[in-house]
Amino acid sequence: MTFVVTEACIRCKYTDCVDVCPVDAFREGPNFLVIDPDECIDCAVCVPECPVSAIYAEEDVPADQQDYTPLNADLARVWKPITRTKEALPDAEAWREVTDKRAELER
Repeated sequence: MTFVVTEACIRCKYTDCVDVCPVDAFREGPNFLVIDPDECIDCAVCVPECPVSAIYAEEDVPADQQDYTPLNADLARVWKPITRTKEALPDAEAWREVTDKRAELER
């Protein structure tokens, strides 16, 4: 099992979760983070750190977000690790409550 970053992260990319990850499982894209399922140790310390509640245990990912599980795995293979907190994207607050952001995902 692993944890999965879902749609709420798109165009926000808060990185509070990154600092607490004991195994550096997060990968960074232009406007989204993912969790490498091969690195994740299922510790759950990242979940409460996410200010937009974008991180779920694999078995708890909402039905309309299930495609983010393979997406995290696919992108984790090509994106570089992120191991330290960075500033959120400049317009993160404006995107915080927006839904249906999949089309905004930059690879």
